[in-house]
Amino acid sequence: MNISQLETLLTISKTMSFRKAGELLNLTQPAVSAQIKTLEEEFKTVLIDRNQPVTLTDHGKVFLEHAERILSVVEELKQKLSDLNATPQGHIILGTTSSMAIQILPRVLSYFQDQYPLIKTTIHTMPSSQVMASVENGSVDIGISYIAEKNPNVNSSILYYDSFVLVASPAHPLSQVTHTTIDMLKDMPFIMLAPDTLGRRFLDQIFKKNNIQPNIIMELSSSEEVKRMVEINLGVAVVSKLSIANELKLGSLKIIKVAELEPYHPVAVVYKSGRYLNIAMQQFLSDLKGMPEQSFLGSE
Repeated sequence: MNISQLETLLTISKTMSFRKAGELLNLTQPAVSAQIKTLEEEFKTVLIDRNQPVTLTDHGKVFLEHAERILSVVEELKQKLSDLNATPQGHIILGTTSSMAIQILPRVLSYFQDQYPLIKTTIHTMPSSQVMASVENGSVDIGISYIAEKNPNVNSSILYYDSFVLVASPAHPLSQVTHTTIDMLKDMPFIMLAPDTLGRRFLDQIFKKNNIQPNIIMELSSSEEVKRMVEINLGVAVVSKLSIANELKLGSLKIIKVAELEPYHPVAVVYKSGRYLNIAMQQFLSDLKGMPEQSFLGSE
């Protein structure tokens, strides 16, 4: 058994074709067939059902699970050996909310990629509650998100504190006042974030504590979408204060103070406990943690 045979099996499982696997691996179809046949002979089992489309047998599926683990270890070994070189390089997958991707990452990445051009970054945006889960399951390397509680499987470092505020369009009657009470919001048409976001959970707790059933007319998956709906005066909303710096500057949104919304919420960089941090990740975390809080709070 060798690594190329395992890579061939993995590629066949994804393409469901000996021919397509060969094209991706720059091998002829007979060479692909020979590699699989050698594996089958060595382990005295049939790994692939060669009917069309090609599929793995039950033995093949079990074999693939172990092959993926072996390939993962080999990839980690390659990365560790690569890290012995002095020049930081590699690939980082970042997970964060769409608001934070717009608000924070342009500042961070513009500096970071100027300093380390060989480090590639990919950004996945998702609800805040999914960031932690994605870090835990390894689908993202580093997350930036609100943290509501300590998680023993994740290392975290607080970057700054944010708060949630009530916003309305300048055309909305509520925009004529500077502050209001939570009771005054019970009949107000609300545009809400999805239930799986920290901002929504916080707001649900506030309403429940004050025995208020909000008038929810719309639910959206990101703060950016919520802000656009509020700007055209479809309703009011509660969003991150730091996410509306540009809208406040343009005058397209107004803040109405509500005492119950004043608690501050920590925003942190998170990564899985115990995982190997390549030089790219180490450098990114070091730069991010070293940035003063004002770097995140400043408006564009």
